[in-house]
Formats: sequence, C-alpha cells, structure tokens
Amino acid sequence: MARHLSLSQQLHSRLGELIARVEPGERLPSEPTLSKQFGVSRATLREAMRTFETQGMIQRRQGVGTFVVHPPGVMDAGLEVLESIETLAQRIGLSVEMGDFSTERRAASAKEKALLKEERVLHISRVIEAEDRPVAYLEDTLPDSLLTEGEFEAGFTGSVLDLLLRRGEPRLGSSDTEIQAVAAESRVARALHIQRGDVVLFLRAILYAVDGQVVDFAESYFLPGYFRFRVVRRVEPLNSRPAPAERGKL
Repeated sequence: MARHLSLSQQLHSRLGELIARVEPGERLPSEPTLSKQFGVSRATLREAMRTFETQGMIQRRQGVGTFVVHPPGVMDAGLEVLESIETLAQRIGLSVEMGDFSTERRAASAKEKALLKEERVLHISRVIEAEDRPVAYLEDTLPDSLLTEGEFEAGFTGSVLDLLLRRGEPRLGSSDTEIQAVAAESRVARALHIQRGDVVLFLRAILYAVDGQVVDFAESYFLPGYFRFRVVRRVEPLNSRPAPAERGKL
C-alpha cells in the first residue's frame, strides 16, 4: 500500500510510527540522523515535524533537541456556548496556567473606536500553558474604563470572560464568533514556540453585554492538538423549507 502514497505521505507515516514507539519525555534522534534514516533533506524533515508539533505530539527545544510529549488532553468545546480555557481544562482534569502576560492602555485605533465606542482601550495579551508548553495565545481589547489594574492583581489567571462573569457587571449577553485555520505569523509563533507558518486555530470574537454594547474584542490562537471546536446544527424539516420556484414560470 505504501507505493500508492506520495513521498510526503510516506514520510509522515514513518515519522508517526517512530514517534509512537518512543516513550513520552524521551528525545528523538537528531535531525541529521533522521534525515539520513528517511532519505530526505533536513528542510523536508522539519516541514513534516511541524505537523506533529502543532498536534502536541512532539516539542522542539532550541539547542536541546526534539522530545516526544504526553498525549494532550483535548479541550472539546461547542461554539454555541462561550466558555473559558480554564473551564474547558477543568472539565477534563487538565491543569492550565497563565504564562507571559502584558497589558497596555492606549488610544483606540479607528476600528476599535468604531466597535467599542471609546477613545481609549485596554489591550491584554497572554499565553496559556498546559503540560509545560504554550497551547494558546490570547489577545483582548476592552474599553479602558471597564477594568482597573487592581482587578488584574486580585487573582487574574488568564480569562477575561471569567473575570467579567465573577464581577457581574456589565451583564454579558452573547458573543459573535468566527473560526478558521491560519498560518501563524511571527508574534504568534514566538508566543506558542512554533515555527512561523505553522497552522493554528484562530478565533475572532465580539462579546456583547445584554444591552448590546460591545465589551470585548478578542483574537485567540490555539494549537490544534490541544483544542477541538464543534458546532451542533439543527436540521430543518423539509416541509418548512421554501418551495423551489416552478420551472418555466416567469
């Protein structure tokens, strides 16, 4: 069957078999060794390894080597309900914590001003880690007057959503969310310790209060191996659908 696979597919298959045989925490052979073993260039090998890295199966450490990691606990979320990463992780017993974290209060861009109806905004960026590695990079932009510095110092662990829910004001209503797979740009790749161009899951969300006011504009990047997003869709009965126009009628 192998001869029906492309060279790229064969490489992925052989590399996957090798990773499966290595105990979690153990180091894979060096890139020169693997390149020679598989009969491919180091550039081709690195490209194949990127797939397994974004799936959470291996971790490359600069100057140290490539290690097989424990199979990740997949955080499974339905997009019809807005939940924080902490809530998703708690459901499956996975420990997560906030890594690098920064805030900036600045003048709103034209887009932010139109969306949030504010002259100044609070921009929050942070990395969420699980199993000793970054798994998500989150950016939120809110009205500058919405949250104080003290609220971040009092136990902020990474979720703006959970902070606002605990606060109880403003009352949150709904979120308009879109999701797509994108190639990681440089700043995202650095935050997630992956290569620029690696595929990540990207969510862009606008959070509304019950009165319709936008309270948060969020852009989030997730490693595919640690997250699975799904949508429950309703089936429309045939007799409720509009009848197609009859042929031949003007």
